[in-house]
Amino acid sequence: MRRLFRKLKETGKLVNIFLLIVATFVYAMFQGGFVSWFLFYSFIPFGLYSFVLSIYPLKDFQLVRHITHTEYVAGEKLEATIGINRKIPFPLMYLIVEELLPAQLKKYEQSKQSKVILFPWFKREMTYKYEFDSIPRGEHLLEGIRIKTGDLFGLIEKETIVSVRDQFLVYPQYVDMVYRQQESRFEQGMASSNVRLQRDTAIAIGVREYTPGDRFSWIDWKASARRNDIMTKEFEQQQSHDVVLFMDRTTSDHFEQVVNFTASITKAILRKGAQVSFFSIGEDQTIFPLKSGESQQQVIYHHLAKVKDDSSILFSQIVESEIKKIYQPVTFILITSELSQDTIHVVGRFTMRNADLQIFVVKEKGTRMTTEEMNVLGAVRKHNVFVKVVYEGQFSEVFYEVNIHEA
Repeated sequence: MRRLFRKLKETGKLVNIFLLIVATFVYAMFQGGFVSWFLFYSFIPFGLYSFVLSIYPLKDFQLVRHITHTEYVAGEKLEATIGINRKIPFPLMYLIVEELLPAQLKKYEQSKQSKVILFPWFKREMTYKYEFDSIPRGEHLLEGIRIKTGDLFGLIEKETIVSVRDQFLVYPQYVDMVYRQQESRFEQGMASSNVRLQRDTAIAIGVREYTPGDRFSWIDWKASARRNDIMTKEFEQQQSHDVVLFMDRTTSDHFEQVVNFTASITKAILRKGAQVSFFSIGEDQTIFPLKSGESQQQVIYHHLAKVKDDSSILFSQIVESEIKKIYQPVTFILITSELSQDTIHVVGRFTMRNADLQIFVVKEKGTRMTTEEMNVLGAVRKHNVFVKVVYEGQFSEVFYEVNIHEA
């Protein structure tokens, strides 16, 4: 039906051109004189151009898109180049070229716009570039490019969409942090201090610079004297501990910060040689079993690049349901953006199991916690559970505040 309507519209425009030529001719015949005939002869070239343009095939255009990479990190710049080629050098007064952006990209400003107007005339080859100053996280698909042209008076307008598919993945931002395992301890109402992963302190394999959290007994005094800086012994790791991560996917204004923090802490834990299991449950259910190494980080990051806050089930209910299936001793880490009364209930479940639990509440910079959240925070700490509010821009410091108290 739409195609029929479009054909009728194009035919109507051709009829209008023909009627305008006839009208100017009739006017010249009846009026006579230089002006009327000049008007008639002047309109003939434009009328003929419009007629030829109406039959000029836009299928003659061949468009290609070049993108520098297929994988990015959120916040990086994306540059795309559109190449336009055609075989017939028909003179075109203008050509509008527009990249058909997916919805998640349209709202981001570009320094060089993805919609431009070109003046090709007889040119057969043209190129133009557009940029995104800061590309958002996600899996993005570019499916086509719209081209549009017409005559001087707007009597004829032609438009088509050329299918050009390119797909690229944007991973979440991450911050380098030093992960420390926690063990129960009271500190200003909080349970948990951090210690390093279990190491065989009988076998020293090297030295490194001192970092907050290193034990006093690990200091290598000879190396410190030689380098005029405090150096600690690096011991062979005897065994690692297992960590189970739960990420909250309920709808939240802070979801991007939750994803970024999850990416950061995952990288930090795996870098220490620990095994990580990852639970991400929303409209889709994604569970990665306990593994370590770069391959585990890659599959988790690939998921985090595409994940959405689309869970219709309370985060506490998901956690309570899944922990029943885990029997081995592990460290549980819950990453969420808000605290509620349900949080107290699920913490009670962990306490009954005597499980090692850590909760990180991730907030956008400048956001304040509500009164209810402050009350829940105090109630959770009374269960001797490590819970920490982390603000955007402070991810790298998340394990350092308690390090300075360690002996």
